[in-house]
This record gives sequence, C-alpha cells and structure tokens, in this order.
Amino acid sequence: MSVQGVKNLALVPELWRKLGWTFLLLLLYRVGVHVPIPGADAKAMADFFTYVSGTLFGVFDMFSGGGLSNFSVFALGVMPYISASIIIQLLQVLNPDLKRLAKEEGGAGRKKITQYTRYLTVLITIVQGYGLAVMVETQKSPLGTPLIVNPGLMFEFVMVTTLVAGTILIMWLGEQITAKGIGNGISLIIFSGIVAGIPKAVALVFQQLREGVLHPALGVGLLVFMAAVTVLVIFIERAQRRIPITYAKRQQGRKIFGGQNTHLPLRLNTAGVIPPIFAGSLLVFPATLAQFSQSDWLRSISDMFHMGSLVYNICYSALIVFFCYFYTAIIFDPKDIAENLKKQGGYIPGYRPGDKTREYIDSVLTRITLWGALYITLVCLIPQFLMSQFAVPFYFGGTSILIVVGVAMDFMTQVNSYMISRQYEGLMGKNKIKGRYQ
Repeated sequence: MSVQGVKNLALVPELWRKLGWTFLLLLLYRVGVHVPIPGADAKAMADFFTYVSGTLFGVFDMFSGGGLSNFSVFALGVMPYISASIIIQLLQVLNPDLKRLAKEEGGAGRKKITQYTRYLTVLITIVQGYGLAVMVETQKSPLGTPLIVNPGLMFEFVMVTTLVAGTILIMWLGEQITAKGIGNGISLIIFSGIVAGIPKAVALVFQQLREGVLHPALGVGLLVFMAAVTVLVIFIERAQRRIPITYAKRQQGRKIFGGQNTHLPLRLNTAGVIPPIFAGSLLVFPATLAQFSQSDWLRSISDMFHMGSLVYNICYSALIVFFCYFYTAIIFDPKDIAENLKKQGGYIPGYRPGDKTREYIDSVLTRITLWGALYITLVCLIPQFLMSQFAVPFYFGGTSILIVVGVAMDFMTQVNSYMISRQYEGLMGKNKIKGRYQ
C-alpha cells in the first residue's frame, strides 16, 4: 500500500463513512454470535461441539463464525442464505420462466429473485432449526450432562423462532453492508467469522510451542507455508484468460459506432469456493451420522472416510473437480455470451458468430476450469496433509484461505475503484489490482 494511497484515502470523507458503516455492522454481527439461545447448558454445549468438531457441525461452525459452538442466535450463520441462493441458481437453469425473470426483466426481475431467495432462506432456516432443536434435545456432553435444561415443545418453538429471527437479521446486516458500506455484505460476514477464529488458532500454536508439542522448526515452516499458499492464491485468483473481441463498425445517421477491440475475461477459478464447500460437506456427512448412531457398518464407513485417509483424499479431489465443472456450467453460459455478442455486432476473430463462437468459448472454459480445479484441490489438500501427518493445528486451511484472500482482494478492488471514480489515485498507487494473462 503506497503512502500516497493512504493520503488519498484521508481526502475522501464519504469513503470513510462507508468504511465506518461496514465496521459497525460487522461488529453488531460479532456481538450477536455471543448471544446464547435460552434453555441450553452453555458448558455442556461447548464440550459437545468441541467433541463433534470434525463432523459437519465443524464446517457449519466455521461459516457461522463460532455461532454454532456458542449456540447463539446466529447459530446457523449465513448457510441457509447460501443454500437458498444456490438452489435458486439451479432452478434458473431448470426453469425457463425463472431464468427469463432473472435476465430479461432488469431490476424488477432481480428484485423478484431476491425476494424468492429470502422466502426460501426462511423455509430452510425453519427446517434446519427444527432439526437442530430435536437433535440437541436428545444429546449429552462427553461428561454425560444433558445439553438442554428443559426439553420439549416450548423449547423447540423458542429455538426455531430465535434462529429464524437471527438468520433474517444476518440477511439484513449483509444487505445494509452492501448498500451503505463497501464490498459484498454476505461475503464480509463470512470473512469476519473466519478471521475472528485466527487469534485463537495462533494462541494454540504458541501454546504447543511452549509445551514442546510442536517443534520450533515446524512452526517456522508453517508460517512460510502459509505465506507461500497465500501468494499462490492471490496469483491464481487474479489470473484470467482474455478472449479478444472485435465490434464491427455500423452507421446510424451521420455517426459511426463500433470498430472497437476489447476482450472477454474468463477467470481461471470461475467456481470460487463453492466446490470445496460442497465436497467437504458431503464427505463429513457419514462422520456426522456415525456420531449419533450405534451402527457398526456406519462407523466403519465413517472410519474409511476419515479426514486425511487415502479414500477421503481421492474422493475429495474427485468431488472438487466435479463441482468445479458443475457450478461453472450453472453460472456461466457460453450460449448466452455468444448470442449477446452477435446481437451487439461483436465477434471473436477467426470464428463465425453464433455456434462457432459458443463452441470456442466453451472449449476455452473447459480447459481453464481443469486448471482451476487442480489449483483448488492442491490448496485444500496440503493443509489436510499437514494436519494428518504432523498434527498441525492449521485453522487457516484450504477453504478458509480461499475465502479470506478472495474477499480481501474484492474489498481492496472496490475501495480502489471508489477512489478512482472520485479522481483520486488508488490505495495501491500505480500498482492497481489487475488480472493476469494465462
């Protein structure tokens, strides 16, 4: 960050207000994470969620910023909203009317899609909240203490109502951050939850260093490794494959339009962090079922898919590659791109508008998606290898680092764009965030 960039930042009071709103709303979210749901034994609940941290609950707890392990009003975090958004995206592929509503009706159509997403989020929250209430009513801590003081219908009603209200409040906070602050609100909420857990993980590392559990050389190697992975993620997340686009000249009255050369940027990692989230959730599902079952065959399957095992790593890698292609196909349609280029008089040099353009874009996207999938797999598997082979408490793992670095880069890009739009040089000086050619 350049010194001139910091000075320019001080000259934009409106940007300071936006940053203040962002910080204040994120602070409110972090306060809500520590507000408990009535009727639970806090000590027994903390012991229980520590015991099941390696299951699906550990994944949910990471995205809720510790809200689930605290059994707070934000216990479900943003997961219901993310699930609803993905379901709506899938339905747009399957339902032509919903797709037309999202793409052809402008702002009104997008507002309608947002409204459907909110309704579906509330429905998912009710189902997940009731399932969580029934589950915790029947469970005990590792010491045998019941998790719920007075289980029953009243507790279930209070818990479901509280979780629905908490999820709606999170949605509202995310929308307010997007509208009044800087960056995508939901992404920043996930970012704040992950970052809030890093100091605890760092303290655990220093404790193990003092006690001799972790060798100092291994600790130094861990820091170097984290820096190297962060640099790799930044490099790949900025990587683009730019397809040249030429617009033909056309005359309207006495004016000539077109005749411009531009490019179509295709990100190397188009799917983002969705593939490792889906893959990890599916693979920890057997462990979650085995945690609450006495079935021997279910426990044997759970042992087979233990994190770090060969079967787990093979399945995890295959699922990441599958979801990379699957989710990229959902959010990026080469046919729509080719049709829009044809309507606007644009074409790719050497390829006829229409089907030939679509085939070329699809072939390029297929190739770069493979490299993006291999990159995500590498970033996600190395931390698991460290945890399984060297017992390293690597909280800042694959999915976490992808989210943290990606959201931080998006945040910095938006701050730079805001300052440049006000005719000030960006925070990074002349070294603005640009995509890299691949």
